[in-house]
Formats: sequence, structure tokens, C-alpha cells
Amino acid sequence: MGVKASIRSENLTKRHPSGGRELTVLDGVSIEVADGEFVAVLGPSGSGKSTLLGLLAGLDRPSSGKVFLDDWELSKLSEDRLAKLRKQEIGFVFQDFQLLENLTARENVLLPLELSGVPTARERADEVLAMVGLAQRGHHYPAELSGGEQQRVALARAFGPKPRVLFADEPTGNLDTATGNSVLELICELRRAEGTTLILVTHDAQVAAAAERRIHLAGGRVVLDESDNGPDSGEDKTADASAAARSAETNGGANRGTEGDHERGSQTGAPAR
Repeated sequence: MGVKASIRSENLTKRHPSGGRELTVLDGVSIEVADGEFVAVLGPSGSGKSTLLGLLAGLDRPSSGKVFLDDWELSKLSEDRLAKLRKQEIGFVFQDFQLLENLTARENVLLPLELSGVPTARERADEVLAMVGLAQRGHHYPAELSGGEQQRVALARAFGPKPRVLFADEPTGNLDTATGNSVLELICELRRAEGTTLILVTHDAQVAAAAERRIHLAGGRVVLDESDNGPDSGEDKTADASAAARSAETNGGANRGTEGDHERGSQTGAPAR
């Protein structure tokens, strides 16, 4: 790439037992994401995109292959060390916001900052709430906020500790088009202002178009890796993408029928902060 990769995977594979056989959710995926890059991961339901995000973020462990954050191989870290690394280096934004309902917006943003020992936690919480346009809404509870406002609180919480890498799993999926576009613009603005590496999972090509680079998955494999400077893989991989998508559709019931469930299952629960 010419720029040091902040995240990279080598032959990443994930399998799950399913009805007496093994279901391959992710199959030999090798990618590199450079510091400060904005990458969108696209694919239909069951293509392995959320599984890939979970493995890259250290939320799950691969069946085989490796994931590196800088020089740290995640699978070799203890759970305690991995949790500490996520708290210090990684941020998360989810489709369903995952705010704590018994805390105000400001308290939701403040919590990871205090857990990280940020000495100016209160000032930083106020700063990021202002950055997402909610300076006057910090005293409200999640139930008193609209969906778009809740996702803005989630963004403030994620960017508050200044993570080097932010993982976003369908961050506009629960929002109407106008609100989703507004949230996407805000993610892009915050990412540029903070210099954050962003890996965003989506099934929406319009959302993915905001990224500098787009990685397409089908059948658990990378079938196209394209950037604003042009596709890295040319016509052959584009043809492979179509063929793999058709194959996944044809064989989905026999070989990969529950993959979407496995993807969702691997993403349950909020990450350690």
C-alpha cells in the first residue's frame, strides 16, 4: 500500500458447526487497511461482512488465519489484554445504537471516557456532544431522543476516547433515508477531523459510495476491492463477483442457509469499553 496498515488480515477463515457439518462463513480473506483510510465492506445478507468486522475488531476469534492491529496479532492476546486494546484503540457504532437506557446522553458519552481514565472526561464529553449537534440535549435519556439523535449520541460516545480505528456496522440501517444521510455525513466529518481509520459495513451501495475504498464480499470471499482511484482487481474479479454472488444465491439453502444467523450471533452484546 505504501502506507503502514493499521489493520490487516491474513487468510482469515471462520467456520461454525451447523447440523452435523461445518458452515464456512468467511473463507481465506486477506486485506489491509491503512492508517486514516475509510473502507466500506459490502455484500448481501450472509456474505460474511459482519463476521469480518467482528474478527477485525477482536470481538470474535477466527477458525484459522490472523488479524493484526499494527504489530499485535489479536488471536495471541489474552481476553484482558484484548479488552484493554479495544478500549484504548478501537471504537464501535452499531445499527441499534446500544445506548444505556438508564443513563442520559451525556452520561452515555462520559462512561467510556471515565473508564479509560481520560483526565478531561467531562470536557471531552461536552465537546463531542457539541460536535454532533447535541450540546443542548445531553440531559435527555435515550427514550426521549429520536433515532437520529440516538445514533448521534452513539457517534459521540465512539469518537470521545479518540480511537485510532472505528468499526461501524450498518450505522444508518435503522434510520430513514434523510436522517441516515445526515448521520453518514457526520461520520465522515468526524472521521476527517479526528484522523480516524473507519471500517464501515453496509449492504447499501449509496452509503458505501462515501468511502474511499470498497471491499465486496460474496460467499465469504473478497470478490472485488475497488478505490476512488480505480479497481485494484480489474475485470476478472468483477466477473468473479457476479459468479460468486450467483453461486451463493443458488447454493445458499444447501450450504449457507444459516450464515446470516451466525453473523448476527457473533455480534451480540456490547464490546468491553
